[in-house]
Amino acid sequence: MFTSDAAYDNFMGRFSRPLATVFADFAGVTSGQAVADVGAGTGALTAELLGRGATVAAADPSPEFAAALRSRFPEIDSRQGAAEELPWADESFDVALAQLVVSFMRDAPAGIAEMRRVTRRGGTVAICMWDRDGMELLAAINHAQSVVTPDRSADVSPYRSPEPLRALLGEGADLELLSVDSEYAGFDDFWESVSGGVGPAGAWLLSLDDDQRAQAREAVFAHLGEPSGAFTLTGRAWAARATRG
Repeated sequence: MFTSDAAYDNFMGRFSRPLATVFADFAGVTSGQAVADVGAGTGALTAELLGRGATVAAADPSPEFAAALRSRFPEIDSRQGAAEELPWADESFDVALAQLVVSFMRDAPAGIAEMRRVTRRGGTVAICMWDRDGMELLAAINHAQSVVTPDRSADVSPYRSPEPLRALLGEGADLELLSVDSEYAGFDDFWESVSGGVGPAGAWLLSLDDDQRAQAREAVFAHLGEPSGAFTLTGRAWAARATRG
């Protein structure tokens, strides 16, 4: 689901790049800190952290994304590796972050435990995921799924609401709803971005036959209000942070 860095950038990168700014603000990242970017993808958060003057190490389980990280940020420690087995020593970082990752971890509690392990005492562990209904792009795809393939479940990924995220980090976790926007030149621009086979939404679209795909396109077009020109979508994400004791 997450292999092509170019397709990912066109699909989710439009939202993940601005989200990186508000998420790093939420986590309190400042210049000089050592920060782990867990499940770094194509490096939206990595770039934001480097721009703040942080020392960054990044890991992603996808070979393609790990290669993209090494190519884009040759100056940092970037590894291929899963959140559940982070390739760094205990207490290596001031901050450990996972942006749009926990729903895709094989074992999210184990991933959070690893993030705590590599964070120094008094440091920050923070995570965020798109809200189930507040991410307008994904809500449009979920609507199309209910129309075209009603026998198949829409996105039921966990950790897309506040309480499951709080449970991952513990009762003392702080939560905040973050919001970002992405602009599209028109509906064709939007449809091209979602048709690259990225993530559960892209995998679903690729599984359809031509007639179903045309039906999905019409369903999404109607759900978005049949835009005739440029338009903007909003993405809302729940963020949670905790101090490593």
